[in-house]
Amino acid sequence: MYVIVVGVNYRTASVELREKLSFMDEELLEAMEALQREPGILENVILSTCNRTEVYAVVDQLASGREHIERFLANWFSIDEDVLKKYLMIDEQDRMVEHLMSVCVGIDSMVLGETQILGQMRDAFLLAQKNGMTGMIFNRLFKQAITFSKRAHAKTDIAENAVSISYAAVELAKQVLGNLKNRQIIVLGTGEMGELALKNLQGSGAEKMIMMNRTFSTAEEMAERFNGIAKPMSELQSALVEADIVISSTSSTEYLIDFDLMKNIARIRKESPLVMIDIAVPRDLDPRIGQLKNVFLYDIDDFQGMVDANLAERKKAAEKIHVMIQGQVIEFNEWLTTLEVVPVITVLREKGLEIQKTTMTSILNKMPDLTEREKKILNKHTMSIVNQLMKEPIREAKALSMESNSAEKLALFQSVFGIEEEVQYQEACLTKSTEKTIEASTVNMR
Repeated sequence: MYVIVVGVNYRTASVELREKLSFMDEELLEAMEALQREPGILENVILSTCNRTEVYAVVDQLASGREHIERFLANWFSIDEDVLKKYLMIDEQDRMVEHLMSVCVGIDSMVLGETQILGQMRDAFLLAQKNGMTGMIFNRLFKQAITFSKRAHAKTDIAENAVSISYAAVELAKQVLGNLKNRQIIVLGTGEMGELALKNLQGSGAEKMIMMNRTFSTAEEMAERFNGIAKPMSELQSALVEADIVISSTSSTEYLIDFDLMKNIARIRKESPLVMIDIAVPRDLDPRIGQLKNVFLYDIDDFQGMVDANLAERKKAAEKIHVMIQGQVIEFNEWLTTLEVVPVITVLREKGLEIQKTTMTSILNKMPDLTEREKKILNKHTMSIVNQLMKEPIREAKALSMESNSAEKLALFQSVFGIEEEVQYQEACLTKSTEKTIEASTVNMR
C-alpha cells in the first residue's frame, strides 16, 4: 500500500482554474464515494478550499493510482486530462506525508501560518471517516497530522502575529478597545480588503457590523453573508455618531470622511473614543482627522511595517516546523513498517499457540487422571515455554522490518519458519480491513 496526494493549489494554478476545479460542499461526499470505486483506491480524503483542491489517497500501486486520480478529476470537472496534468501537484510516500503536515499546520498556505486550513482539513477527514472512505492508514496519518499541527501552533509563534493588512487592522482595534462583541463597527467598501476585514471581525467575535458601499445591493449581499446590517452611504453621518470602529477600504478617489465632517461628529459624540482604520489606497479618510481628541486614526502605512515584521517572525517559526515535520515523517514510517511485520508476528504467535494446544491435548489424552490444578500448572508452564521461544524470533522480525532490504530478509525469515502461506493470508486480511469500508459505503449509496 502507498500514499499519494494529487491536486492543484495557488502555486500551480490560477484562481480561474481553481474555481473550475473546486468541489461544492454538498457534492464532496459524492465525489469521495465515486473516487473510492476507482480500481486500486483503498482510502481517500478530498480537501477543497478557495486556494486548493487536493485528493489524498491510499493506493495499491503508485503509477496506476496516480492515473486513476488524474482521470477521476478530469472526468468530474469535464476538463481535458492532458491539459489538467500541466497544473497538477503530485507527491508520493514521504513527500505526501510532509505535504499533508505542511498544509495542516499552515506553512503551505498563501497566508503563512493561517489556522483556518486545519479546521478545513479536519472537517474533510471526519467526513471521509464517518462515511467509510478511510481505513487503518489514513485514520492514523490524519489524526497524527492534526495532533501535530495543534502542538506546533502551541509551541511556536507561527499563528500569533498578523500578516495581512485586514487582520492587522482588526487586531489593532482589539488592542485599543478590547472585546469586539458589543462594539458597533462600520465597514466601508465590500471589495477584497473589506471582505477580509469582515471575516476577521467575525472570527474575533464582532456581532454589530454595518456594511456600506456605493452600490447598496452589494452591501446587502455582504450583510447577508456576514449576518450584518446594510445601510446606504447617505446614512454614513448618523452611523458615525454611534460607531466604535470604522474600517474603510473603498476605491474612492476623494475622501469619504473629511476633517470638517468628522469634527462635527466628534462634537456630537462627546469625546467617546472612535477607532478609524483607513486601509484604502488612495486614502478614504482625511489624515487631519487624527488630530481630533479621542479619535484614533490609522492608515495602511501604520500596518505595513507591523505585517512585514510579523511575517519575518512567522518565517522563523516555519523553519522550526519544517524540522519538526521530518520527525513526523519518520514516526509515520516507523508505524507503517511495524504494520507490515504484523502479519508475520501474528502467524508466529498463532503457530506457537497451536503447538502448545496440540501438546496439551496429547498430554491430557495420555494422562486422563490429572487433577484440574495439575492441568492448570501444565498449561501455564507449556505456555511459558512457547512465549520464551517466540520472544527472540518476534524481536528479530521487528528488527528486520526496519532495515533497507526488509522485504527480502522477512521473506527469508518466513521461509525458515515455514509460514509463507499463512503470512500471505494475514496480509490479505489486513488489506480487506480497509476494503470493507468500500463495500459499506457502496451499500449506503444504493
